[in-house]
Amino acid sequence: MAASFPTNQAIVVGGGLGGMSAANTVVENGGRVVLLDKSSFCGGNSTKATSGINGAGTKTQKAKGIPDNAEIFTQDTLKGGAKKPELAKLLCVNSAEDVDWLVEKFNLDLSLVARLGGHSQPRTHRGKERFPGMTITYALIQMLEKVAEKTDLAKIITKAKVFKLVTEGNTCVGCVYEKGGQNFQEFGPVILASGGFGADFTSNSLLAQYRPDLLH
Repeated sequence: MAASFPTNQAIVVGGGLGGMSAANTVVENGGRVVLLDKSSFCGGNSTKATSGINGAGTKTQKAKGIPDNAEIFTQDTLKGGAKKPELAKLLCVNSAEDVDWLVEKFNLDLSLVARLGGHSQPRTHRGKERFPGMTITYALIQMLEKVAEKTDLAKIITKAKVFKLVTEGNTCVGCVYEKGGQNFQEFGPVILASGGFGADFTSNSLLAQYRPDLLH
């Protein structure tokens, strides 16, 4: 029997900058979103970033007369050791639009631009705050929280550990998550934005295997 989907619902797994960007984009385009995060609060590793966010060809750069573009950024990224040229290009081509979206949609100050290691142009954007990663990510969290409070277009569920994808044939149609000792299902296309191994604190994790001193 085919699963019945809630209208226009997407599921985002992970509440860091990637997940929050995806969730806000779904809502912005008229969809509904359920965001699941296994931690007790959202933010993820993104909140710890202290440098800023890279973008090539942004409105801020143009206003400052910085001659940067996606092609130069892509060359720098490949030179820096990126192993998948198609992904590097995707990252770099979208970077200006991404930074401009953060500034315009979330009213973020990313007016300071610096040239950091590996970059041939100044393209790391930040504001005056000490922890730009936290500032950027929390702005997106607050926007989604407002939508969740005032409408039924967004739902944020924390302490929810996704452990299974629901499939029909070769199509992913939802996921199963555990919360408070019970299992729950959500249906819709699934966007995995769960990051890397940094928040895997299980006994057989890469963290436990190679850096047990950081497990706490």
